[in-house]
Amino acid sequence: MERAEVPILKKTIELYKTYYNFLELFPKKDKYALGAKCEEYIIAVLELLLETSYLPKEAKRPILLAANNKFETLKIFIRVLRELKILDQKKYLTLQTTIQEIGRMFGGWIKTL
Repeated sequence: MERAEVPILKKTIELYKTYYNFLELFPKKDKYALGAKCEEYIIAVLELLLETSYLPKEAKRPILLAANNKFETLKIFIRVLRELKILDQKKYLTLQTTIQEIGRMFGGWIKTL
């Protein structure tokens, strides 16, 4: 399977693209603070997923768990964006739908290792 065809990687790229478009609409102070932090975490998760996709099965688990930990932190940051009303409800739900799918993919992949 091509690395770019790994479903969780494709879905995380989709999350990044959606978030990137929303980030442009953030107020300046939020864009460069929590907004930038969320973007960094999405990119970090992408990097770890890409690294995991190149590893042999026995070496995947620790990297995948690290990616999952970053992802869990990202989920909290996204929720804070909503609570601070930086993200409106519609944008939050759009992100949340993708986040839930990625979460299920993480759980499934971790269980297979």
